[in-house]
Amino acid sequence: MASVDGTDADVKTAGDELIFETGESEATTDSVTQQQSDVGNDTDMVTECPGTSAITESGDMQEDVANKEMVDFKVVFNKQRLDVSFPVDDKVSSLKAHIHKITGVTPAMQKLMFKGLMQDEKTLRELNVSTGAKLMLVGSKLNDVIAVSSVNPEKIRAEDKAQESVKKEPVSRQKMHKKVIDRGIPEDCMAGVKSVKERLPPVPVHGFNKNGSKVRLTFKLESDQLWIGTKERTDKIPMASIKNIVSEAIEKHEQYHIVGIQLGPTEASRYWIYWFPAQYVDALKDTVMGKWQFF
Repeated sequence: MASVDGTDADVKTAGDELIFETGESEATTDSVTQQQSDVGNDTDMVTECPGTSAITESGDMQEDVANKEMVDFKVVFNKQRLDVSFPVDDKVSSLKAHIHKITGVTPAMQKLMFKGLMQDEKTLRELNVSTGAKLMLVGSKLNDVIAVSSVNPEKIRAEDKAQESVKKEPVSRQKMHKKVIDRGIPEDCMAGVKSVKERLPPVPVHGFNKNGSKVRLTFKLESDQLWIGTKERTDKIPMASIKNIVSEAIEKHEQYHIVGIQLGPTEASRYWIYWFPAQYVDALKDTVMGKWQFF
């Protein structure tokens, strides 16, 4: 059969062959050729039109993003301001996968902040993300974390061995902590609630150090820092440098926890905070460490 792009002589020759084999007219041949051309044009239309849903060779339906309601916002990451357009009814987990393609930060190492930590199962609409909103991304690429975390393994083993004996009993019973706890709950302690998980409040959360002085924790998400402040000084700690956060309920006062913020590669570098409200412990860990922890 002649192609659409063939010359008149080719069409005539093809037509003669078709008449000889089928008995159809040359006009029929031209009609069939035209129908094939129309089918080709229809195929191109499905491929090029972004407002439709096309069936792939496997038979799966591909949902078109163009049919979804989009919201435009900015994602602040380090010193970058990224313009993002994303379906407002998609979940935060899907947004993290999209941001991974842009920044190289894996979803497991991302902490997205918008009026607090954004939960993976929530949609942008449920979190009231609207046009012009500014989201904060806290996270590091895996290679950067590994490079920062490289330490002498012999030193780690030696210090861990020194801590092995005290691990056998609850933290609140260990001598170094028990003498602090035995002083009782400080008068100006924040109210604690056991068996409850709450988001971090808009004001600094505080507990007390081993000397009985108040310790304030302030979360500076725009600079990826945790500020640990006392009356005497304020230490500005990059969140990416914090290796771990451990906690344990205080016996007979389960509405409060002892919290250890590990600032170095070993347990000996933990900064201990006493009488920390139990309802904020999980939010503290999620905000600083994320749900995925490397160590």
